[in-house]
Amino acid sequence: MRLQSLDPEFVEFIPSDPIHGKLYISMVYATTVHLCACGCGNKVVLPLSPAEWQLSYDGDAIDIRPSVGNGEFPCRSHYWISGNKIRWSPALTGTQIATSRRRDAAALSAYISSKDSDRTAEQTPVVGDRKTTRFLQELRKWLKI
Repeated sequence: MRLQSLDPEFVEFIPSDPIHGKLYISMVYATTVHLCACGCGNKVVLPLSPAEWQLSYDGDAIDIRPSVGNGEFPCRSHYWISGNKIRWSPALTGTQIATSRRRDAAALSAYISSKDSDRTAEQTPVVGDRKTTRFLQELRKWLKI
C-alpha cells in the first residue's frame, strides 16, 4: 500500500522489524530507517550528515532533505518527506540514478576530506607556539640532540 505520510518515532536503536508507516529516527546514531513508502517492504536507511540527508523537526513534524530516491530497489520509488507527508515524484530513470550516485559520492568525499583536513590542522603544532617550542626543547634535551 502506497503511503501518503509517515509517523516519526525517536528511538535510540532501530528495531529489527520496522513497521510500515513509521519513520524511526536515532539521533544517537545519526540515522533514520523506514520501510519504502511504496509498500514494497524494502528497508530505507538514510544516514544523517551535512553531506547526506538532513532532518529538521519543529516539535511536531519531520522534514528530510534531499528527496528519497530508491534507485537500487525494483520499485525505483522517489519521494520527499515534508511535514510527515509523502510527496511523490516520478520514478527515477537509470541515468538519473547514475547521476545522483556520482553527485552523492563526490559530496560525501568532499565532506570527509574537509573533516580530515580540519582534524589535521587541529593536530599540527604551530611553530613559535610557546607550548610547542618548550616541548620540542625538552624532547631535544631528552634525545640529546
